[in-house]
Amino acid sequence: MKWTGYLRLAVAPKHGKTIATDLYYENAFKLTRPLYPDESGQPHYYILNPGGGYVDGDRYKLDIELAEDAKLLLTTQSSTKVYKTRNTAPVQDMEIRMKKGSFLEYVPDPLIAYRHAQYKQKTTIRMERGSTLIFSDIVTPGWSPDGELFSYDKLRLKTEIYVDGDLAVYDQVRLNPSEQDLTGIGLLEGYTHFGSLIVVGEQMTSDFLDQLYEAMDAETVPCRMGLSMLPVSGFSVRVLASSTQDIERLFAACQRLVREQWLGLKPVFLRKY
Repeated sequence: MKWTGYLRLAVAPKHGKTIATDLYYENAFKLTRPLYPDESGQPHYYILNPGGGYVDGDRYKLDIELAEDAKLLLTTQSSTKVYKTRNTAPVQDMEIRMKKGSFLEYVPDPLIAYRHAQYKQKTTIRMERGSTLIFSDIVTPGWSPDGELFSYDKLRLKTEIYVDGDLAVYDQVRLNPSEQDLTGIGLLEGYTHFGSLIVVGEQMTSDFLDQLYEAMDAETVPCRMGLSMLPVSGFSVRVLASSTQDIERLFAACQRLVREQWLGLKPVFLRKY
């Protein structure tokens, strides 16, 4: 299959650092050289899209693999912009495989859907027990000429997480302004931005959930938030807010607590501007 952008990255630990053992990208995907901001040996990689955004018929593929005890932080250089797509919705398909003891933070910048945009995203994550995952998504409405907030046509984001081969988390978000009143109860409820954070790790406890509540409440962000434990060991967070920055503050508080208490790592700051 011909991909608009294709990215493959495999990492493994070596001499106290996690390094790339397989790296390949082509067309509208690029990857920066890894940054090692502290002594943990965890590399930070930034995904770049030189094309500037997703348009009609685009197809993107990401293939990520972490060897045993590897640590990786993967983010984007900027937001993912989806422009008018009248015919065929752009598709992003991502597959992630994580061996025992590995740790992945996938924290992309927001998805911005502009007027008449369509978009489909499928993420499949296969974890071995003993691995730890932080995975986030933020969806925001793009600018439109008449100032309408929800002028995109249809968004679909599907995430499946398997632990030792068993389906542990199935999450699907569908936003279709032409068929749904996104301002209504059970949808965005008067807010404009939507954020989802999924964390899976065997270190999860009910006491830690209480600490999360306290840490997020301390941010005093105007929002509507839900925080709950998953059937598998971990938790999920849903946030409705009126700005990207408000959601990012809450997610950063969660991320900081997980890094410090579960893995003994320092807080991370992804400076992009």
